Amino acid sequence: MSDIAFPSSTELTTSEIRVATPDGALYAKRWQPQQASRRSALVLMHDSLGSVALWREFPELLAKATGRAVIAYDRLGFGRSDANPHRLAPSFVADEVQAGFAPLHRALELDDFVMLGHSVGGGMACMVAAAYPQQCKALITESAQSFVEDRTLAGIRAARDNFAQPGQLDRLSRYHGEKAAWVLSAWVDTWLTRAFADYRLDAALRQVHCPVLAIHGELDEFGSLVHPENICNWSQGPCETEIIAGGGHVPHRELPERITGRIAAFLQPID
Repeated sequence: MSDIAFPSSTELTTSEIRVATPDGALYAKRWQPQQASRRSALVLMHDSLGSVALWREFPELLAKATGRAVIAYDRLGFGRSDANPHRLAPSFVADEVQAGFAPLHRALELDDFVMLGHSVGGGMACMVAAAYPQQCKALITESAQSFVEDRTLAGIRAARDNFAQPGQLDRLSRYHGEKAAWVLSAWVDTWLTRAFADYRLDAALRQVHCPVLAIHGELDEFGSLVHPENICNWSQGPCETEIIAGGGHVPHRELPERITGRIAAFLQPID
């Protein structure tokens, strides 16, 4: 990894926007380096229980490390976005391209961009990259699942049992408010259904020709190292992996400087 670094004193401005969709408004936030170049902005896709707030300091660190604008949004039903009036369909990962990303892309007039997704958000980032082959300049996945693995389902069942304990749902309520029970159900009840068992990323990744970086923790409780291997085997462009020895499911929280530095190095030659 090259020693690419931007000074920690890099000044950022932040802005917030609400984006209209047919089913409700999305909340989005942008971190903009004041000296940012015209290079493509990074768009972040959160995980199954995530939100803009749950990225914590990562978007700010990423904007400083890369010198690029960073944009994150809450999917409908999550965080500060409106409640989702529907149950998630088994096709919800692919559906997010038109349900959430497309309205955001139009509202912010993004044109070219880089996708970065964590966990199921990594699958959504792959779908976006496949749907926007000319405009997606690079794809970064972190802890993404390329198919429904037994290890993933075991991790979800363990999390479900933990959230059933008194007071545990309050952890989600801090970020999702009254939508917390829907958020938990959208994860557990969707992934554990037979209708979702055939979920795979191979078809989408075979339409991805941009550079790809697949980040994965060695001890990720929600997916083995077969997933970054699949991502590189199935995507059609140049692909790199970053395996975090001893790492878990959230490398950007466990090792923020290493992850932001690795992403900055990967993106250095990309517009």
